[in-house]
Amino acid sequence: MNLLEKISRFLSPRRNTAQRYSMIYVKCKRCGEKISGRVDLWNEISPDYEGGTMSYYCRKVLMGSSGNCFQKIEVVLRYDGDRRLVDQEVIGGEAIEKEEFEAVE
Repeated sequence: MNLLEKISRFLSPRRNTAQRYSMIYVKCKRCGEKISGRVDLWNEISPDYEGGTMSYYCRKVLMGSSGNCFQKIEVVLRYDGDRRLVDQEVIGGEAIEKEEFEAVE
């Protein structure tokens, strides 16, 4: 291993790829379609320095694929300094759990 590889490994610690994505599940208010989305916690969240503590936020706009409803559902997510979800606001729909998303109607 040469010197540049050692420096590169030291400066960029390995991250657990299982912790890279955060899934979100919503239900459209207009047509009731269940929609899922994914947030890349390494690239899509932005730092939020307000309040004196380190936190992150992300804004996603989701739209279903049923073809009869083109309602846009806006999701605003807030994460703590360790990138754990602490709050979510859904406009144009409602947040649902993974179990409800996977349930067959």
